Amino acid sequence: MTETLEAPALIERRGHVMLITLNRPQARNAVNAEMCIVVGDALAEADKDPDVRAVVLTGAGDKAFCAGADLKALMRGEAVIPPGREKWGLAGYVGQAISKPTIAAVNGPALGGGTELVLASDLVVAADTAVFGLPEVTRGLIAGAGGAFRLAAKLPPVVAMELLLTGEPITAAQALALHLVNRVVPAADVLDTALALAEKIAANAPLAVAATKRIALAQGESGERPDESLGWEMTNAALPGIAYSEDAKEGPLAFAEKRAPVWQGR
Repeated sequence: MTETLEAPALIERRGHVMLITLNRPQARNAVNAEMCIVVGDALAEADKDPDVRAVVLTGAGDKAFCAGADLKALMRGEAVIPPGREKWGLAGYVGQAISKPTIAAVNGPALGGGTELVLASDLVVAADTAVFGLPEVTRGLIAGAGGAFRLAAKLPPVVAMELLLTGEPITAAQALALHLVNRVVPAADVLDTALALAEKIAANAPLAVAATKRIALAQGESGERPDESLGWEMTNAALPGIAYSEDAKEGPLAFAEKRAPVWQGR
């Protein structure tokens, strides 16, 4: 169900940079099926187009970068990842590894799936108002868009485990101290800073940049990342049992009712 006639994501060219803006500010830029298609197709186009040398991903408005999957759509029984697009994952982004460098311009809170979009990006510029976190365990869920294994890969083990198992968020300043982001700037400067970083990358030899990214991330020519295969396999195996559990029903219900959840462990 489409809630608005506005495009769910806006695609622009800024020289050699493709700018993708998640465009559902009324829903805190939550991801629905239509957004997955627009963003996923744009990334595929960027990967094939030699004129695109870097991609910047940001959110519309000032309320959030991305609130993750659209829970209202899920409650209506709608899929947030369209059939046939499962491999590309949330927003058509988290599972689609392209050869061009990607930069997340985090203009506001990025919790749950929003943090997973950040973790899927090569570089991150964050607003000083941004917060990050994977609160899924507090809702009876797991971070199913790569968050669990990618956070564990990017942070010291004890830090990653605390964040994953408590579900507690961190501020932009904390994320910078933990080297989870590259820059923290005033919110009004996020996009310009990210675009300037993208333009600096785009000024370099494109074949060398693409090859360097592939080597650094152990990424094959077709985008596969063997180092992540076990993480995806374990995530996909765990998702059905968690998603259909009684706790997974109780978590969002308790959140909506503003009460502490009563877990059943089943």
